[in-house]
Amino acid sequence: MGADEQKLREEIFQKVRELHALRKSREEFIPGETYVNYAGRVYDEQEMVALVDSSLDFWLTAGRYTEKFQKDFARFFRVKHSVLCNSGSSANLLAMSALTSPKLGERAMKRGDEIITVAAGFPTTINPMIQNGFVPVYLDVELGTYNIDTSRLEEAVSSKTKAIVVAHTLGNPFNIAEVARVAKKCGLFFIEDNCDALGSTYDGGLTGTFGDAATFSFYPAHHMTMGEGGAVITNDTRLKVILESFRDWGRDCWCDSGRDDTCGKRFAQQFGTLPAGYDHKYVYSHIGYNLKATDMQAAVGCAQLEHLPRFIARRKENFATYRSVLSKYEEYFIMPEATPKSDPSWFGFMLTVRKDAGFTKNQIVTFLESHKVATRNLFGGNLTRQPAYAGIPYRTVGELTNTDTIMNDSFWIGVYPGIDTARIEYVTSQFEKFFTTQQQAVRIHALASDIITKRSIHTA
Repeated sequence: MGADEQKLREEIFQKVRELHALRKSREEFIPGETYVNYAGRVYDEQEMVALVDSSLDFWLTAGRYTEKFQKDFARFFRVKHSVLCNSGSSANLLAMSALTSPKLGERAMKRGDEIITVAAGFPTTINPMIQNGFVPVYLDVELGTYNIDTSRLEEAVSSKTKAIVVAHTLGNPFNIAEVARVAKKCGLFFIEDNCDALGSTYDGGLTGTFGDAATFSFYPAHHMTMGEGGAVITNDTRLKVILESFRDWGRDCWCDSGRDDTCGKRFAQQFGTLPAGYDHKYVYSHIGYNLKATDMQAAVGCAQLEHLPRFIARRKENFATYRSVLSKYEEYFIMPEATPKSDPSWFGFMLTVRKDAGFTKNQIVTFLESHKVATRNLFGGNLTRQPAYAGIPYRTVGELTNTDTIMNDSFWIGVYPGIDTARIEYVTSQFEKFFTTQQQAVRIHALASDIITKRSIHTA
């Protein structure tokens, strides 16, 4: 890059910084008027400058920022490999499709094989199983941690079971020790869906580093964002090459975009019944996809990674504040609890309305939403009850009792870094207002009942 071009870029970057500062100066939180989102992108001028810098390259597909992000993201987890893709859903698709690769030999999964998981979660943890012809085996979850109940995990393993794929619910690590034990004992693949748990730790180690691979999402609601984006990490070099193949059309060649003949044997190999020396760039060893991210997405991700420690710390602080303030309502709610040996990087603050609370989930959710406080269900609730899964083969071990309870009675509010002290105070004040309103309604109801009773006695 010449000095003239660099000077022009710096001038552009300065204008971008000024634009960011102007926008920030206009931001204002007005209680009762400004919506308190459950999540959202948090960024500063670094992300905007990086995005513009990448756009000025006009490389568009994977390039220098992608290479940097993959290296930096792997370094964050102290793993060997990071494979960037276009979404967390695609990351799950890549991870589970990779398990079908003939390159895995006898361990390769086939249609009809089973994967142990849970039905309380997000659809795209399950969808790749179905899309690859696997059969989900559902276990119930625990209330409080909202993670897989591992008490029947080993019982769930059959002769067809080949993998365990589970998400860390709302950032709260599941019982990794037990899942890893069963996976090792039974020779199963173990994949962590870490999309909601970036930065969480279990027994001192980062979640995402315990299994054969782990998946991540960089959607704006998540711990860091690229707008759209995802990744798979692994320490298995063979699996990394397979993941890249499925991501990049299924091709056998592993050259990076814009590079040719990295192996030095581009026209000197034999594959299947193709002609000898057929161009390796057009040899396909898997039924793959194009799930690559753009370099502009990666540029935003590189800047976000620098903020990640601060984001994680803020999520923990916000969760702790909500836990402290809302604990006085414990007679009405089952409060969220961290899994033993874990330090969650929380995705949300989950509450389950107790059966004898005197109000329903819909009542409090409707109240909060009407007062500008965003709430969310635990995604699809019980996925076996969703229309999309009607007629899809699956197996359950035990009843999905708690899964149904979560579907009916649970909701969560956000703890993302964009929620500051003023917003937390407003949200907690709305809980106070709800319970005050509830108590008044109970007193009015009791008074009305008393009046009716007295009139009945007098009439008699």
